Amino acid sequence: MAFETWLLFLAVSIVPVISPGPGVLFAITNALRYGVRVTILVGLINGAGIAALGLLVGLGLGALMQASMLAFLILKLAGAAYLVWLGVKIWRDRNAFSVSAGQSTQAAPLRRLSAQALAISLTNPKAMVAIAALFPPFLDPGRPALQQVLILAASYGALCALNHVLIAFCGSWLRGFLQSPPRVKWLRRLTGGAFVGFGSLMALAGRS
Repeated sequence: MAFETWLLFLAVSIVPVISPGPGVLFAITNALRYGVRVTILVGLINGAGIAALGLLVGLGLGALMQASMLAFLILKLAGAAYLVWLGVKIWRDRNAFSVSAGQSTQAAPLRRLSAQALAISLTNPKAMVAIAALFPPFLDPGRPALQQVLILAASYGALCALNHVLIAFCGSWLRGFLQSPPRVKWLRRLTGGAFVGFGSLMALAGRS
């Protein structure tokens, strides 16, 4: 893959990476509740999951889903159910976006957060659509596909991880903004509703 082609891919990928989606909302939640370090660590795991998803899609997962209604249905419903479950949990959790002036007294559940980061990245409908749309124009049929897919998948995953890092460092500003209980309440409802919305759209999405 030519260096110029790779740079163009990075430029084109910025918009879908930073646009709101399950991964971005998850990063914001972690930045508010657990701080910079945890958000960065979990973001790196999320980025690795996105890279793995890109590899799967690039090597034929999309073709498998088009060929098999059962495979498409299982993957779609599993991802949708998980996103809806997370949304309902955030909506009902009154401590979801609670912040205080002092440090959090509750240790971050890194194992659970890591598992959630992988689940969200591997079933992320926005990432699936973006990867399926972005990869083909940058693949050179005259060169080995595996090498090109590895480069594109790793690059897209790295951009997603970098986005989580940037969100992590915005946590202090967000924390100050959310000292107001009404703001916390509405952000919790908006975030939970967004997760439910993403899950519902994924469940209702038809085959192209």
